[in-house]
Amino acid sequence: MDLFQTIIIAIVEGLTEFLPVSSTGHMIIAQSLLGVESTPFVKAFTVIIQFGAILSVVCIYWKRFFTIPDKSIGLKSLFNFYGKLVIGVIPAVVLGLLFNDSIEKNLGNVTLVAWMLMIVGIFMCFCNKIFGNKTEGEKLTYKRSFIIGFFQCISMIPGVSRSFATIIGGMAQKMTRKEAAEFSFFLAVPTMFGATCLELFKMLKGGQMAIINEGNNLSMLIIGSIVSFIVAIIAIKFFIRFLTKYGFTAFGIYRIIVGGLILLLLHYGFSLQMVG
Repeated sequence: MDLFQTIIIAIVEGLTEFLPVSSTGHMIIAQSLLGVESTPFVKAFTVIIQFGAILSVVCIYWKRFFTIPDKSIGLKSLFNFYGKLVIGVIPAVVLGLLFNDSIEKNLGNVTLVAWMLMIVGIFMCFCNKIFGNKTEGEKLTYKRSFIIGFFQCISMIPGVSRSFATIIGGMAQKMTRKEAAEFSFFLAVPTMFGATCLELFKMLKGGQMAIINEGNNLSMLIIGSIVSFIVAIIAIKFFIRFLTKYGFTAFGIYRIIVGGLILLLLHYGFSLQMVG
């Protein structure tokens, strides 16, 4: 990977990780259009730069993560917040471990990614009518966090979008668009951190981590992580404002176009591969 490819892939990661457009589908297109070969380092790169995206959430919402929201009950209120994140991530941990082989097998199915982009995109076009735009939502409870965690598991099907699945889960639990989106970002921190650590462990076990110190690979990782962090901050702030005001329709139309583009490229013989 050269510097240009590094920056473009990091931008794609930062933009699409928290938007409901499927980072998987966009990584497929970006890697193929840039001519980036699927090597062990590319896999390491795409895994490690997710830390930049994770840190962007913690940076924007640092008060939610590190300050006491309710002074009257002290640390209990902060532990309640962490507790809901733990409860919310349990379904993904359990199902991820049970169906890990099937999940990894499907990750390489580019056709499935394309179809899911389009199918979910069509559903998005009707979300505004289905869920409306509440100005006041229900309080987030442990039970609701757990249910949203199950919705998150739908994103184990590549092309669905973890962000969209959790936001819809929150809205189905009568949260407002903004509240659902913010909890989706919060839930991404333990979910993505756990998934990233698991992938790094697999690479370490397989003896692939040594490639990081080869050539200028370490510099590319640092640059990619910084770019991903900055772009993710911009994307999150944009998305919250846009979703609150306009809903999902524009994202749905966009997904249909991207899914159609992937299917068109496959039809004309382009070799599209997953990153890693």
